[in-house]
Amino acid sequence: MRRTLLAWSAILLSACTASAQSLPARPAESIQTGALQDPDLRESSGVARSHLIPRILFTINDSGNDPDIFATDSSGRAIGRWRVPGTTDRDWESIAIGACPAGSCIYVGDTGDNRERRTTVTIYRLREPDRLDRFRGAPDPTPLDLDTLQLRYPDGPHDTEAMWIDRDGALSLVTKGRTGGIVLFRVLPAAWNERDIVTATRVQLLPITPDQSLGRWVTDAALAPDGSRVAIRTYTELYLFPVLPAGRLGPPTTRCNLAGLEPQGEGVDWLDSTRMVLTSEAPLPTTPGPIHVIRCGA
Repeated sequence: MRRTLLAWSAILLSACTASAQSLPARPAESIQTGALQDPDLRESSGVARSHLIPRILFTINDSGNDPDIFATDSSGRAIGRWRVPGTTDRDWESIAIGACPAGSCIYVGDTGDNRERRTTVTIYRLREPDRLDRFRGAPDPTPLDLDTLQLRYPDGPHDTEAMWIDRDGALSLVTKGRTGGIVLFRVLPAAWNERDIVTATRVQLLPITPDQSLGRWVTDAALAPDGSRVAIRTYTELYLFPVLPAGRLGPPTTRCNLAGLEPQGEGVDWLDSTRMVLTSEAPLPTTPGPIHVIRCGA
């Protein structure tokens, strides 16, 4: 009986992997709505739609920049920035908004690790501001309930650029795919009460075959507003995965082609149940990174 169950598990896993590899890539329905106009925002490495301020997007620079959260919109206006005291941008690679004890929080993932040598990485969590004057005036406004989580992976360092927050406040992270495939990890909300380093739980190997030559390294992810799907993007593709219990993902249902759309696509978030926003790093020092709004599938 046990052998039969194991055999069926292997068949289902094989089917899941095969369906992901054979999923036809459809062109994304896209329009460029603007470009990131703040001259200091050259390396947008993630994007998050505000849950409290209509039509506002938050984004961040990656490594070597000041620890600022930038406010913009789909046109790319430089609305303002917010220096987050008590933090360091060692390699900020993801930003997401989700549930927390304060209600709605911004999560920033200092999880980049190109050489995969960092024994621990850092997640910052702070209460989401409900008005834009937080992003104007003094460069160092009062922090909003800043929490810090020190994290490690059970199997050693990973370069990670994708993150989302489940509706119950659990944190999901997806590795870029440099080594060991593209892996989903999870951290439960209670981890924020720990003072020691927290070890993430390995959930599953995702059925996306990493390939640097094809731009198939994961650069961001986002949970749909109703919590039923996750969008996971690479430089050149976007996948939609159904959400299963315990933070697992089912086989992807949709794959959209993003090749040629952006110079270096790094960010994705949902604007509503059908539309997503994409952000990209700037192609040249004098050229701003573009912003696109897309539809991928039904």
